[in-house]
Amino acid sequence: MILKYGVRLMRQGLFITFEGIDGCGKSLMAAMTQTWLVENGYEVLATLEPGGSDLGKVFRQMLLDSSYGSVDSHTETLLFMVDRSRHVTDVIRPALANGKIVLCDRYIDSTIAYQGGGRGLNIDELTRLNDFAINGVYPDLTIYLSLPIEQAMQRIPGTKDRLEQENVEFFARVAAAYDQLADQYPHRIQRIDASGSPQDVFALVQTAIGTLFKDRGRICHG
Repeated sequence: MILKYGVRLMRQGLFITFEGIDGCGKSLMAAMTQTWLVENGYEVLATLEPGGSDLGKVFRQMLLDSSYGSVDSHTETLLFMVDRSRHVTDVIRPALANGKIVLCDRYIDSTIAYQGGGRGLNIDELTRLNDFAINGVYPDLTIYLSLPIEQAMQRIPGTKDRLEQENVEFFARVAAAYDQLADQYPHRIQRIDASGSPQDVFALVQTAIGTLFKDRGRICHG
């Protein structure tokens, strides 16, 4: 599939996020999308949360490395928000202003799903924190990779970070929260069945991105 952008897109950039429970394959899909777009001649910035900025790299280790000990839910959430605010200010917003396509592995929906669904924190409060942290920088498209929990757990490598060590019940709550988000924001969140082969799943990702481009008045050649 070959994609062509109009001039307006190259001035304002495009923001695509990848979401889902641990083990769903979002990092792989983000990497495959980056390769695909770069091969077609587009400027792409691939980033992630936590850890997308210099300051965020410090927070990423604190948040995910279990050797730092336990972190309560409220502290965990606020650390994610500091990371996100700096990430948007230093990395995402400038890249979009320069007309780049930004691909982000996790963003605002992870907070609602993990800290809201998984940890049980108040969704409305988390939404307000998200809004404050991103200051208007919302994704144009969110790829939500939906996968049965048992299959996702089998994909997680032997060495697990602090969040990956949570139990099945935790991830069930996270997955349910993602499903609710997809139902609530169908204009932004594209739910994709991630149970197939990487090639089959990526074909669905390409279709979703192609649809976005068409909706924005761009040309998509398949």
